[in-house]
Amino acid sequence: MTAKRVAIIGAGPSGLAQLRAFQSAQDNGEEIPEVVCYEKQSNWGGLWNYTWRTGLDKDGEPVHCSMYRYLWSNGPKEGLEFADYSFDEHFGKEIASYPPREVLFDYIEGRVKKAGVRDWIRFNHLIRDVKYDEASSKFTVTARDTANDSESSEEFDHVIVATGHFSIPNVPEYPGFDKFNGRILHAHDFRDAREFQGKDILIMGASYSAEDIGSQCWKYGCKSIVSCYRSAPMGFDWPDNWDEVPALVKVEGKTAHFKDGTTRDVDAILLCTGYRHHFPFLPDDLRLKTANRLASDDLYKGVAWVHNPKMFYLGMQDQWFTFNMFDAQAWWVRDAIMDKIELPDRATMEADWKARQAEEDKNETDPDCIQYQGDYIKELVAETDYPSFDVQAACQAFFEWKKHKKENIMTFRDHGYVSPLTGKKAPTHHTPWKDALDDSMKAYLQT
Repeated sequence: MTAKRVAIIGAGPSGLAQLRAFQSAQDNGEEIPEVVCYEKQSNWGGLWNYTWRTGLDKDGEPVHCSMYRYLWSNGPKEGLEFADYSFDEHFGKEIASYPPREVLFDYIEGRVKKAGVRDWIRFNHLIRDVKYDEASSKFTVTARDTANDSESSEEFDHVIVATGHFSIPNVPEYPGFDKFNGRILHAHDFRDAREFQGKDILIMGASYSAEDIGSQCWKYGCKSIVSCYRSAPMGFDWPDNWDEVPALVKVEGKTAHFKDGTTRDVDAILLCTGYRHHFPFLPDDLRLKTANRLASDDLYKGVAWVHNPKMFYLGMQDQWFTFNMFDAQAWWVRDAIMDKIELPDRATMEADWKARQAEEDKNETDPDCIQYQGDYIKELVAETDYPSFDVQAACQAFFEWKKHKKENIMTFRDHGYVSPLTGKKAPTHHTPWKDALDDSMKAYLQT
C-alpha cells in the first residue's frame, strides 16, 4: 500500500508543530506519511522570522511578518512552553518570563533543529492553488518556487493549512485619511518605535497590538499618545501623556475628531485594527471563513474542516495559549491522518463546533476565556500521546499576568511565574522593561 502524502502549508509555529508531531511518531518507530511542508519565506518561523520589510517582499508578495524591532512577549512564557522542550533545556538556565522577539525565535528554532525536520520543508515555495478531486479523493497543490521562478503541481491525500491569521491587515477608512498631513500605518507595517520619538500619535484600537505598540512608543520617547476605541476602553492606568477617548469620527488636516466631541492634533495614526483570515490560494469549498474567536466556524475539534475532513487547519483560533496549543492540535491532526483517531459523521462534526461556540459565548471574563482554552488543550492532549503537562499551571500564569497588567500596564513584564514543566519560578529580569532599551538576545541573557 502506498504511503499517504501530506502537504503542510506554512513553516511558522503551527507548521513546525505539525512537523515535530510526525517526527515524534517516526522516532517511536511508527510508519508516517510522506510529509512536504511549503514555506514562502526563505527561513522558518512564520511571524517570528523578522524582516525590516513592509508591504511586499522581494518576490512581490505580501510581507508575512507583523513583528517589530523592540517587541517583547506580551504574555508569560510559562503559558506557551513546549511540553517536550523547556526554556531551561534550551538556554541551560532559568530566564525571565517575558523574552524579546529574538529570544523567543531562538527557542522555537531550537526545538525543530533538535528534531531535524528542516529537510521536510521546501523554502521559497508560495502556494498558488489547492484543488480537491472527488473521484480520486486527492488534493492537487500548485506551488511556485520563487527562487527558481518555476511552478509545479503535486497530489496529496491531506492538506494542513498552517499559515496563521495575523499577517493580512484589516485596514479601515475614515473621512480625511486621504488628506491627513502625517503618517498613517497599520500595526502590520510598524517596525521601530524610535520613528515616533517626540511625536504626538493616535492609536486606533483597544486590543493587544494597541496596548503594546502604544507602550513601545511611550518607552522610546513619543511625546503623547491618544488611543480611541469603538466599544470599550482598554481601561489601564496609563502614563500621564496617554489618554483614551471614544471612536474616531474624522480627520481634518492633522486634527483628529472623536465621538465625544474632543479633538487632538497628531503627527501619526497607527491602525491597530486587527487582521483577516485570508487564504487566496483556496477555493470556496475549502476556505475557512470565520471571525477571530476561540471556537472557529466549521472546524471539528478546532482543526478538521467539516466540509472535507481530509483537510485541517492549525492555529486559527483567537489565542491565549500559542505554541503548546499548536502542539496539541498538531498531535491530534497527526493521529487523525494516521487513522489512530476516527472522525465522526458530518452531523456530529457540525454539532461539535456549534456547541463549542455556544460554550464560548457563556464566558464573561478574561479568566473564563483562558480556562476555556486551557480545557480545550486538555481535551486534545488526552486523546494523543503528546507529553502531558500541567495545563492548569499554565492557566494560573495567565491569571497572574492579567492581574499584574491591571495593577500596572508598564511594569507587568517585571514579574515572574512558575514553569508548568520545571515547577521553578522565573527570575526577575536584570533590567526593568521600561529601561531595557536593547532588546537583543545578548543583552537579554546577560547576567
